[in-house]
Amino acid sequence: MPTQRAFPVLRLAPRRFTFLLVLVGLFAIFTLLFTLPSSIPTGPSLSKSIADHKFSIPKYKDKISSSILNPFRPAYHKPPEQKNSTYGGSSWYSNWNWRSPFSSSITLDENRSLLPPLKDRAPIYCYYDTTVQRDKATEEADSALLLTWRRAWWAQGFKPVILSPAEAMNNPLYDELQRLEVEPGFKKDMMRWLAWENMGGGLLAHHLLLPMAAHENPMLSFLRRGEYPGLTRWEGLDNALFAGPKVQIADAIVQALRTPQKKTAKDFIAAVTSDTFRIDPSRDSLAYYDTTTIEKVYPKVAEEMTASREKGLKSLNLLINFHLHNTWQDAFSNGIAVLKPMPAHTTHMIEPALDFATKLATCSESPMPASCPPNLPKCTPCVSSHPMKITTPARYRNTTGLYSIGTVPHPYTLRTLDSQRETLDFTFIRREIKKRDEWLYILFQELMGTGVSSSLRVVKFKEAVAGEYATSHSLWLTAEKESVPNDLDWWFGFEIPNNATDDGKSETPVPGPERRPKPQHDPADGPVPTDDDLSREPRLLDRAREVFKSKADDEVRVRNAIEAWNLADTEAWRFARAFLARSRVERMKWEEEESRYVGGVGRDDDSEKSGSSWLRWGDDEK
Repeated sequence: MPTQRAFPVLRLAPRRFTFLLVLVGLFAIFTLLFTLPSSIPTGPSLSKSIADHKFSIPKYKDKISSSILNPFRPAYHKPPEQKNSTYGGSSWYSNWNWRSPFSSSITLDENRSLLPPLKDRAPIYCYYDTTVQRDKATEEADSALLLTWRRAWWAQGFKPVILSPAEAMNNPLYDELQRLEVEPGFKKDMMRWLAWENMGGGLLAHHLLLPMAAHENPMLSFLRRGEYPGLTRWEGLDNALFAGPKVQIADAIVQALRTPQKKTAKDFIAAVTSDTFRIDPSRDSLAYYDTTTIEKVYPKVAEEMTASREKGLKSLNLLINFHLHNTWQDAFSNGIAVLKPMPAHTTHMIEPALDFATKLATCSESPMPASCPPNLPKCTPCVSSHPMKITTPARYRNTTGLYSIGTVPHPYTLRTLDSQRETLDFTFIRREIKKRDEWLYILFQELMGTGVSSSLRVVKFKEAVAGEYATSHSLWLTAEKESVPNDLDWWFGFEIPNNATDDGKSETPVPGPERRPKPQHDPADGPVPTDDDLSREPRLLDRAREVFKSKADDEVRVRNAIEAWNLADTEAWRFARAFLARSRVERMKWEEEESRYVGGVGRDDDSEKSGSSWLRWGDDEK
């Protein structure tokens, strides 16, 4: 009997067999969908169509070829460095793609921030007659008043320029004016117009005309655009403000010089025909402190002006600065929010911002504290006993009547304070940091919710820092410097008071932080720090600042690691730092250029003497 051999039989359980059939079926359907023609013709051409069909792998459109995440994207060069794009350890690149979540995707440089392009500032000119003999005290008072004028217009987005007879002499029509026998007032006014026409037109203002309204005021927005279709003046402002293009200005000058009425005309307006100007009735955003207004509305200043021109000019300067400050306070009726995410251990970190907010909330010195600007007679004058409300919320709120001051910490600084550890290492970064980019998460939790990526949060942060009207509604500082910038007067448009005005209450001669009224605390903003925590914060913050100054390899590696672990928070910190640095560079370059003219009248020497120490951790200025 032949030997029978048994072969092993593969036994499949019913459930596994069913699962295998399902997989085979799905594979067959997938193959049919991607290999057969999308449409099968009917009729005799069917067999030919199938015979001619060639099976091929489907082709997909390359939708991510330009993405930095594409590993096959070809290499390309970094964008070239732009002029004046480094300062105090910060560097930036101005580009319309500034809303990209991470700047390095465009700049190919981790330390180079992507900022929005600088807006062109519409020039506004005023005329200062340097041929008039003045004593030194009066000249200094004039210079201080011109500084107030320049600072106010700069903060509103303009480029204020002081003209002198030097610009008028450069006009081809200057010699013709000198040969005429005309009234002194008309000749002086003509010198203004010759200097203005020589600059190419734009805006010509009196140095006692100042912007006294919110940044988004419609009239100021119109003037900022720098597009003036016709020669225009404003009703009720006399010769305080003109706007127009160069061609029409030149035509008006020729008309004024060659009209028969030039011998009796007192000013430029009287020498030209009535149809030379378009008269605009809207002037609610401008305050004009002419002689008539001062005598009628501010008699105390008028009396001082009569007694001593020097003292009168100083008093007028204080009054104007008070009105500018008060107008700013009225624009933010909800007060000032000093942002404080992760509030348990960041009290000392936001202390400079809180001190600065206290100065903004107090009243500036004024010869007439109960007065209002000429264009806002129904304002609410600042009262020292009832200063602006200051809060320390943990979350950013995009509210029209609320001014926000943020202190952006480097991730290393934030984690040092939050963990209460003087030294951080790789183990701490990997195991103890439970949530990445926590500062941005808490800051925008109320505005954006919880289910939003860090990339979207950092874009929202950039808009809050550098958006259309962001600079007039917020200020973003960095935590690694002990004090705020000393030239923020130019940011706000008025001289910020250093000391609070006496409110009639009994206080110590030098009120320190422990005696300052504490800001209102909302329980929803987080816990109130204990005295023990507050005592450790200064030492920890100083330690974090030392790490930035250190060149030790181990500390540099830890700092780089924590930056990589918190990419969005690091991007926000670099962006805020670079944006503030660029704003200072813009103004310094303009100041340097303008200091060569008119003998440096109206220059702010105080802000230039201090240098830029607040922008760097100890690095050399670049």
